[in-house]
Amino acid sequence: MTPPMFRMDRVTLIAGLPLLADSVLFAVRRAEASPLHLWLTWLLGAAAWALLGLRHRLPIPVGVLTMIAAVAYYPLSSLDGVTPVVAFVIAVYTMSRAGHLVAAVTLAVTSMLAMTYGEFVASTSEVRHVDNMSMVLFEGWFLAVIAFGHAMRVRHAYQEESERRAAVAERLRIAREIHDVLGHSISLINVQAGAALHRSAKRPGETAELTQALEFVRDTSKDALRELRGTLGMLRQVDEEAAGAPTAPTPGWERIGDLADRARATGLTVTVRTDREGLPAGGVGAGVSLAAYRIVQESLTNIARHAAGASTVLIEARYEDGALRVSVEDDGKGGPGHGPGPREPGTGSGIGGMRERARALGGELTAGHTDSGFRVTARLPLIADRPPALEGQS
Repeated sequence: MTPPMFRMDRVTLIAGLPLLADSVLFAVRRAEASPLHLWLTWLLGAAAWALLGLRHRLPIPVGVLTMIAAVAYYPLSSLDGVTPVVAFVIAVYTMSRAGHLVAAVTLAVTSMLAMTYGEFVASTSEVRHVDNMSMVLFEGWFLAVIAFGHAMRVRHAYQEESERRAAVAERLRIAREIHDVLGHSISLINVQAGAALHRSAKRPGETAELTQALEFVRDTSKDALRELRGTLGMLRQVDEEAAGAPTAPTPGWERIGDLADRARATGLTVTVRTDREGLPAGGVGAGVSLAAYRIVQESLTNIARHAAGASTVLIEARYEDGALRVSVEDDGKGGPGHGPGPREPGTGSGIGGMRERARALGGELTAGHTDSGFRVTARLPLIADRPPALEGQS
């Protein structure tokens, strides 16, 4: 929506107070000035003030016109009101604030040259209207106003850039949340459907309807995984503001049992061990709790997708050295059909996303093969000033 051409904002209203004071002064001292000069100078002051309502849409023309009004006002007026100079200062600030720094400096220099010319060249009186100290003060005020306007513009630009980066970070966070939630669930569905198909194939004719349904689930989940990965790839690259944050309750370590139950449904033997010794009285921050949950979730997803022959999973959490240490270890060996070969630490977006979560909290994450399988270990510094979110599972 285009803003109105004339805007009577708070600054314009405040700038009307000098005009009101000048009007009272003119009324009191009108006998000392001719009616023509009185009304002409009052109209010049009123015009300079009224022009401020246009300064947002026409900053440079308003600056030029207020300067002309001031230059014409003071030689004509015998009362020397402050309205024109106040209007000119506000106009110069607006120009600098809008990014017209060169134009603002040019008008300020022009006004000082006009003042100098009027005092030293055009004046026929030996009496100075503006002494040297006042000229120096005017120069300092103009310089300060222009510098302040430019500083406010830089500050506003910095705030916009910070908001843009925050929106991009939020977009990436949403992408990781979608990956962790949907990727985990759909991967387990795919594993269960494949296992059911394998079992039902041994009894042909008895479970034809079940086989057809499971084939549909398998194919649909496979397509959904492929589309999900493509969508997330675009979300991680597009630099736009996020539309909003998820409204669903944020999961945490207290729901780790749900993840374990889902993994057990695929035939894995899952054990969860939590050592509460060393846990601070304030508990674990919500960010740490969510990160631990997502790291375990992604680890279980990788086991379901890549760990050929895995039968047992051990999830451990303990508190030491001011940090929550979480590890997920399985006895799988990886295998064909899941990428170019056995699981390699640091490849794909899964382990990379987990590592980003840990680093965002000032922690670290390692992943690699062991003698018996594969282990993911994360160290997450505790944040005691946030609401506690850790509930141990056993």
